[in-house]
Amino acid sequence: MQKSKPLKLRTRQKYHLYENSVQDPASDLHLVHDIAGRATGRPLFKLREDFCGTFQFSRAWVKQSRKHEALGLDLDPEPIAYGTQEALTELNPDERRRLKIRRSSVTLVTKEKFDLIWVGNFSFYIFKTREELIQYFKAALKSLAPQSAIVLEMAGGPGFIEPTVEKRTFKSPRLGRFRYLWEQKEFSPVTHHGEYRIHFEFGEKGAARKIRNAFIYDWRVWTVPEVRDALFEAGFTTVNTYTEKSQGDEGTGEYEVTREGDNDWAWISYLVAVRGVH
Repeated sequence: MQKSKPLKLRTRQKYHLYENSVQDPASDLHLVHDIAGRATGRPLFKLREDFCGTFQFSRAWVKQSRKHEALGLDLDPEPIAYGTQEALTELNPDERRRLKIRRSSVTLVTKEKFDLIWVGNFSFYIFKTREELIQYFKAALKSLAPQSAIVLEMAGGPGFIEPTVEKRTFKSPRLGRFRYLWEQKEFSPVTHHGEYRIHFEFGEKGAARKIRNAFIYDWRVWTVPEVRDALFEAGFTTVNTYTEKSQGDEGTGEYEVTREGDNDWAWISYLVAVRGVH
């Protein structure tokens, strides 16, 4: 990984707060090994994390064992710089050796072949047309080893597109308690394009700091049938939708294949598409 200029304080803070509110790599690891392991029927060691950002998931991946390797891909140099400058110290030399980060488009076929491609946080919603989506899936298919899988995190439902601001409180080891604000700003029912923003507030009362528009997303909000059809057209042999099991009104943290699904106000699902043995 190339050296980069030191990041500004605001930039370091926003990525630190993001990692401590949006992401949960321990839960994601459990999820991925469960659903992708079931789909492929084999252990998964070699990961490609697409739209990797600060590559927090990849860092967690290589910590699992000496067999686990990861490649993170992203075009934005800023989060890559944060991960390189702020986070690599948590890895030992052997773990760092098994982790590679590349500033590259995810639509290019990688020479390396992977057991798993992980696409978290709805990041593939950046593709606005079906042609772009299929192009990406074809490149992903060619970058996978036989009997391997791509996992796509998706969200939708009326509650994901209505104008609203969701507020939640988290705790950071550096900055203490802070508020995470998820703003759903705009949505077009004609194009299915939506604008989403993340803001943060932290610090003592009366002297609280705000980071407005820390992250802004311009997405096409895809539906499960649209993505499933595009995956099949790209050449994947099996595509399953996984949703969280519930007990009463609470999620259990375990996921199962869903054929129909509940018409929830807002939902998160995972599509697992498998490349066959040929």
